[in-house]
Parts: sequence; structure tokens; C-alpha cells
Amino acid sequence: MLFLVALILLIGSITVYFNSKKSGKIQEAKFSLIGIAIGGILSFIQLFTVVPAGTVGVVDFLGSVSTTTLKSGVNFVNPLANVVKFSIKTQELKEAMNVPSKEGMSVQLEISLLYSLDPDNASKIYKSVGENYEEIIIIPQFRSVVRGVTSRYDAKALYTASREQLATEMKDELEKLVGPRGITIESAPMRQIILPSGLTASIEEKLKSEQESQRMQFVLKKEEQEADRKRIEAKGIADFQEIVARGISQNYLQWKGIEATEKLANSTNAKIVVIGSGKNGLPLILGN
Repeated sequence: MLFLVALILLIGSITVYFNSKKSGKIQEAKFSLIGIAIGGILSFIQLFTVVPAGTVGVVDFLGSVSTTTLKSGVNFVNPLANVVKFSIKTQELKEAMNVPSKEGMSVQLEISLLYSLDPDNASKIYKSVGENYEEIIIIPQFRSVVRGVTSRYDAKALYTASREQLATEMKDELEKLVGPRGITIESAPMRQIILPSGLTASIEEKLKSEQESQRMQFVLKKEEQEADRKRIEAKGIADFQEIVARGISQNYLQWKGIEATEKLANSTNAKIVVIGSGKNGLPLILGN
């Protein structure tokens, strides 16, 4: 539209300029030159369009949509065409809803959906759905998938570790529905789950009991290991004593006594020698 206005201004100014030159109206000719400059600049600018970073442009010329999307940056376009810009950045959709569980209980769920638009399919989305594709496709399908997945699980599963499995199932099922249209589903993280207060208390009590049971099993296992260690240690001591007892004989002890007597006799200190008694009695040498 602006291009047509600029073009009309340009043509009109050129016409006025030549007419003014012929009639000798110098003042009007000067004003027409300003109109020519403005109309020319505006017309030239309309030949280009700037596509911001993180977006692509879909060219719609009188209802004919180009299959080639414009990349980010400055692009040369038909000035009469309408350029519709689509974001290809990761976008977040937040939903708070009441969903059913397998037991038929109502659970409050706060969940996010991270998705992005495939740039090569932007023109396809524009032709088949339009610019508000999020409200027409993503939101209804997302709500339907969330309720369908949660209805297959018990409320406890939504509250415990199975929530990661739920998020994966939601992502996979939604991707099957909207993926062929050119929408990429990245993840569906659950931000908060609110169960009925009575059910929450019973689940927490059961988890506490399970943790206490696991702790007692750990303590018993540790005690068993300690008992095994003591049995092994006692057996080792007994084996050592048996080996030592077998290795010590009367001749060995007598030999050690003779060695000790020789060391005492050879020392320079004054000593007292007491003669041992018995057949093989050894002398006892005492110092001062």
C-alpha cells in the first residue's frame, strides 16, 4: 500500500515538474523536485524488507504464497507483496489444567511446552492454518494429549519418579500430531503437580516407610559384613597362633637362650652370673 502511495507521489511530482518547467513556474518546479525525491526514496525502500533474527518471512502476493521463505536479513521483494513474519525461536506455552488420573481423581497440573517452527514449513503453516497456528493447532492438541496420557497413570505416578516418563510420552504423542505440519516439539516439562491433600499425605507416609525400610536393610547388611570381618579376623589369629606353636620347639628355645647368654657375657658391663638348675639349665647373668 505504501509503495502505491509513493509511486503515485513520484509520478505526480514528475508530471508537475515538467508542466512547471514548460510554464516557467520555477517555485512549483522546486516543490515538485522535493516530491520526486520523497516519492523515489519511499518507492526504493519498498523494494527491500528486513527480516529480524530468529524469524523467517512468507511472501504473499495477491493470495499467491511463495514456497520459498525469506531468511533473516535484508531481502529483495516484490513491493506489492505482503511479507508475513514467523518466529522460528523456541517458544514456551504454559498451561494450568485439571487432569484425570487412572483412578478417576482430579489432579491440578502446571505444565509447559517448548516448541519451535520449522523454517522450511512456514509457508505451509501460513497456507493451511494461518499466523495464529498456536491457538488453532498446538493448544487444543496439547490439552488433549496431556489429559489422555495422565488418564493412563495412577495419581502416585504423577507425584513420583514416573513424571519423567509422562513428560516423554506427552512429547512423543504431540510430535506425531503436529510434527507433519512443520512444528518441532522439544520437551513438555511438568512444573507443578497438586494432588488432593489426603492423597498427598498418604503417599508421603508410604514413601517415608519405604525409605525407613531401605535404611534398616542397609544397617542389617552392614552388621552382617562386620560380623563376617570379625570371623575372618579371629580365624586369622587362630591360624597364626597354631603356626607359631608348631614352629617353637625345646631345642629352638635352648638355642635362643644360648644366644642371649653369649650377648650378655660379651658385654662390658659388670654382671652377676647365676648358674641355672636342671639338666640343661642355662646360666643367668645379671648386671649391676
